[in-house]
Amino acid sequence: MYGKAFAPEYQGSLTSLSVNSSLTDVLAAGTEQLRAAERAGSRQEAARSGLAVAEAHRRLGQVADADRAWKASYRTAREAGDTGAMAWALWSGGTLARQRGALPLAWRLLRLAADLGERAGDVVVRGYSLAGMAETGRIQGDYDAVTALHEQLLAEARRRGEARHTVWALEGIAQIHRNTGSYDTAYAMFEEAADIAARADDRRGHAWALRGLADILSVRDGDSERALELLSEAEATCREMNLAGALAYNHKMRGNVLYRAGRYEEARDVYGQALAEFEGMEEPRGTALARLGLVKSLARLGRDRAETSADLDALAGNLAAIGLRHGRRMVLRAYEELGLVSPEGTGR
Repeated sequence: MYGKAFAPEYQGSLTSLSVNSSLTDVLAAGTEQLRAAERAGSRQEAARSGLAVAEAHRRLGQVADADRAWKASYRTAREAGDTGAMAWALWSGGTLARQRGALPLAWRLLRLAADLGERAGDVVVRGYSLAGMAETGRIQGDYDAVTALHEQLLAEARRRGEARHTVWALEGIAQIHRNTGSYDTAYAMFEEAADIAARADDRRGHAWALRGLADILSVRDGDSERALELLSEAEATCREMNLAGALAYNHKMRGNVLYRAGRYEEARDVYGQALAEFEGMEEPRGTALARLGLVKSLARLGRDRAETSADLDALAGNLAAIGLRHGRRMVLRAYEELGLVSPEGTGR
């Protein structure tokens, strides 16, 4: 039995904030409480409030502000001798590093956060930090290394009845199944995640689950209309909560669905929108994936083959630099799909 989803990153005087609170509201409340704590000389409260500020900036795509905020929260927590708050700040920093494509740094910060969380006896920040490590490995495509960790965290979340963490783990494992071709298993897990998120009032988790379901409906069933309906529902949530990153990935997926349906002009426009959003928040992985979709759409619309090949070559380098193990395979598939000869001699 799962209770209502909650947001443990909103701490101190901000625990009344909901997991569904608009990020602009979180930022305003966090900044106000942070200033009040600084005036009162309460370092512990300042560290905890600063965490909410860092997370709001990160999810709004305000990368430089998020970087300053998590570091300030960590310094203040260290001065206060609050090991748990130090762990939370490092978790925020590691999550930001992953968002920025600095995957080795994300690993280091999240591992430190997990260690500090264990030392502080804070099982929640330890779990979130281990989850962050698992997600980093999954994004890199290192499924053998992190599948077991995902499953361990899912079992722990189920045992404690933590809806939000259960939803995250289900979605992560579902994504691994989707990427390895087990579409039916992936769909069932995304469906369970959506159901738990809806009952627990976890709107963010529900939006991500809908995106996963839309992807499967498109790639497995060719049901582009139902997929687009689910993405529209998820987009409404992203806009209401000001989830900039989730919205950009939603648009990228909409481009995927349109491209698979042969609606190349629409796909081109949506990929271009997603690309601008990712570039605005300095998100290199999303930028590369949206650009790949845009290049493929333009090729389908008659773009010069040499220019397409040059762009694909550049994208292969970009994806490799980020550390995505499956990046080269994605580009090689694009060469083959478009009937181009790759540097490795594949395609036509």
